[in-house]
Amino acid sequence: MLKKIDAEMKRRLAMTFGGVLIAGFSVGMFQFSLMGMDPFQVFAHGIWTQLQHILTGGAPRFFTDFEGSPVIGYGIVYMVINMILLVFDFFLDKKKIGIATFINLFLLGYVVDWSHNFWTNLIPNPSFMIKMLFLIVAIVIMCFASALYFTSDLGVSTYDAIALSLSEKKGWDFRILRIAGDLICTGLGFVMGVLPGIGTIITAFFMGPLIEFFNVHVARPLRYGKNAK
Repeated sequence: MLKKIDAEMKRRLAMTFGGVLIAGFSVGMFQFSLMGMDPFQVFAHGIWTQLQHILTGGAPRFFTDFEGSPVIGYGIVYMVINMILLVFDFFLDKKKIGIATFINLFLLGYVVDWSHNFWTNLIPNPSFMIKMLFLIVAIVIMCFASALYFTSDLGVSTYDAIALSLSEKKGWDFRILRIAGDLICTGLGFVMGVLPGIGTIITAFFMGPLIEFFNVHVARPLRYGKNAK
């Protein structure tokens, strides 16, 4: 029995690490495409943008993107934002915090940085068609990563935990909470200088069916066996 438990935990950990790595890689592709990121990344990138303005110019510049050389990496800013949200998650429902929460917290931002820099250096002047291709591929692999991450069931990201906790404790509809949270993140990110794009709209409203497809055909069979549904 212990060997079976150990084997399952190894699969779940591999799914968690793989999901976070692939998700970070896909977010870097979103950034490279310049066609919009998922709502929480829009918010986090907005905070990063304003920090660059403050550190380089001494004051925030709302509705203005940052185009110079960054003073502080996105990975560090993303980690700090998630650490703040982690405090809220702890008081809302600490059961939502797991190994995956900390893997996401400490790893994803740095993978995003690496992925974005890799593609920017490899393709300095991408055409519109290349950007569209990157957006499509990023959406697909983001859904694949999300399926692995959620099915591993080792905790959720600090952002996801807030809506889940409120839904369970207050009885509010999770879908409404998530859409409201996504709209707030997108609006705040826009104010802070990040322009939402078609990628933001797609991820906010249309990722669910594709995630479920990967849940059924990849993630659940990987964790529970080929006969899993």
